[in-house]
Amino acid sequence: MLDQWRTSVIKAYARSLGRRRGDLVTPALILDLDVAKQNLARMVDKMRPHSAKLRPHIKGQKCVELARMQVEAGAIGVCTATVWEAIVMTRAGIGDVLIANQVGGREKIQALAQMARQGRLTVAVDDERNCADLNAAAEAVGSQLEVLIEVDVGMGRGGVRRVEDALTLAPKISKMKNLRLRGLQAYEGHCMMEPDRALRIVKARKAADLVGEAIARLAKAGFACETISGGGTGTYEFTGTDPRYTELQAGSYLLMDMFHGKLVSGFSHALTVLATVVVQQGRTIVLDCGSKSICVDDAGTPMKPYPFYKARDFHEEHALFDVDNRCQLKLGDTVELIPGYAPSTVNMYDVYHVVENDVVTAIWPIIPRGPGHGGLLAGEKP
Repeated sequence: MLDQWRTSVIKAYARSLGRRRGDLVTPALILDLDVAKQNLARMVDKMRPHSAKLRPHIKGQKCVELARMQVEAGAIGVCTATVWEAIVMTRAGIGDVLIANQVGGREKIQALAQMARQGRLTVAVDDERNCADLNAAAEAVGSQLEVLIEVDVGMGRGGVRRVEDALTLAPKISKMKNLRLRGLQAYEGHCMMEPDRALRIVKARKAADLVGEAIARLAKAGFACETISGGGTGTYEFTGTDPRYTELQAGSYLLMDMFHGKLVSGFSHALTVLATVVVQQGRTIVLDCGSKSICVDDAGTPMKPYPFYKARDFHEEHALFDVDNRCQLKLGDTVELIPGYAPSTVNMYDVYHVVENDVVTAIWPIIPRGPGHGGLLAGEKP
């Protein structure tokens, strides 16, 4: 069913193939493939001297083709935010998938255990009861799940709150025959919200030191951590180069947006949303691209050829800009906007319009946002 869904989505947008990027029906999500490849090459080059291997988080891009591109460039696998993303990745042939969150709910756990028969699946855990549910589901279908104990390094979200809690949980997992403890999940997502680079470094180092303590104490108790997974685009320069981490989960660098552009430099905007000027009244132009089409950020959501204009307001279906005589846009013209936050923008669309040399050369489906698309529940065939 999933293949049928992909085929139907591509067919629905096939009329866009061969068009120039400015001639699409708007709003349209555009992926400049050449720019994305440049971003990927830069990240691979940056990480090459370091021990941490790239395991890109695909929650932002939500695309099989982009995941394959990164694995082909040397990534050891991918990580996902949801079971449904993990199922799509596994069915697409990505052999090593980490769900970098806890998974709860009977049907989702069953779907995860079932899919673990087809590929290596790892999930974050922080509670013995959840581990017991995962183990029982895997035992019922004859699969094995790998797990990382999540350590809360400052986010206050998932993860054991104390190293002692990890020491208590590890031996309990070791007694569950259908679970295998690989190491630790230690994502310092709170650091991504810190705009001050110097302070972000301090916070990331503090998080890494807590990870180091957990590694040492688990090792002393007889539990070696082969995998330490964490980091993001905003901290890749220091978390990704810390020898205590074995995996870097950075993913937003590939598309790049205004939010992440405030945190790191050197990556270009591969993702844009094409909009049409639908109103022109004096110095005000209105685009057909509102909050239901693009995610905004405090850094602004600029028009690609006119970065000096900042939107006055975003309504559900409209973006309002006040312009001056530098703006050459006329009623009916199209223009590209740079998303404030790429992951939330991508989540609003069915497909990427993949552009090379300013022409749409492919349509790439975006991973469904739940089990109802493509038949993703346990027991359903691909």
